[in-house]
Amino acid sequence: VVRRAGDVIPEVVGPILERREGEPPRFDLLAAIDHQCPECGSHVVRGEDEAVARCTGGLFCPAQCKQALRHFASRRAVDIDGLGEQIVNQLVGAGIVKTPADLYDAGKVNAEVLAGLERMGEKSATNLVAAIDKSRDTKLARFIFALGIRNVGETTAKDLARHFGNLDALLAADEAALLEVPDVGPIVAKCIIEFFAEPHNRSVIAALRGAMRWAEGEGAARPAEGLLAGKTFVLTGTLPTLRRDEAAAMIEAAGGKVAGSVSKKTDYVVAGADAGSKLDKAQQLGVAVLDEDALRALLGPAQGPAGQAELFGE
Repeated sequence: VVRRAGDVIPEVVGPILERREGEPPRFDLLAAIDHQCPECGSHVVRGEDEAVARCTGGLFCPAQCKQALRHFASRRAVDIDGLGEQIVNQLVGAGIVKTPADLYDAGKVNAEVLAGLERMGEKSATNLVAAIDKSRDTKLARFIFALGIRNVGETTAKDLARHFGNLDALLAADEAALLEVPDVGPIVAKCIIEFFAEPHNRSVIAALRGAMRWAEGEGAARPAEGLLAGKTFVLTGTLPTLRRDEAAAMIEAAGGKVAGSVSKKTDYVVAGADAGSKLDKAQQLGVAVLDEDALRALLGPAQGPAGQAELFGE
């Protein structure tokens, strides 16, 4: 019996036992697919206390390809302006692009090919080629985040880049080494190890390394000193004049760290309009709450117009 649940989600209510003939065999999903993804052959894992079995193929898996590409190209990842959902769907649907590395293959993705897509003129195609070429120069933290490793968000990607300093050291890291990274626990470490253990993911990463550039050791070069050295911030809500990524960059440039969640280790919560549960938790824990003006005052002269222009490359 299947019924509609919520808006459109089908819910399996239960079996009609009286219609069964004999005793059906027990079905084990992981056993049925032999612990391999039926789409790409990558290892399939099911976490403790989780009902879902997940493919670890990531960058390589065709079933995950479109979402992996959209994430890879997103503004906070490698930032390919103009590579939206419709273009991704067409590139993948036509078999032109199968992994993020294919974006940098001029034989597959070029102005002529892009101009042939629906709703893509010559100028739009040329602009997208330029955006793809521009994204070749990135930062290690952005690259790690762009890979789409489960449970590795922007903050964790920055922590990994800062701790290991280069990609080879991260690829070679075992659980013990990963657990030395601030805020990386056993679950995140396991996700990282499983992702890099897949030969398919390693192959895509190798191809991307041949097409992209970043300064090795840049993460470790973060200044240990600064007005906010040793301080942890959490951003929530909409600030009057700063985007969150701008505020985060200013904090990090002053030696501070930006985390994604509030805890007893949080020093400040910067709250703007429509701040939600993070502000509530900060108040419960007695964490200092700042508005944008208070943050600017804490940053001192470096946050002024000249300092911001230099920080954001203007």
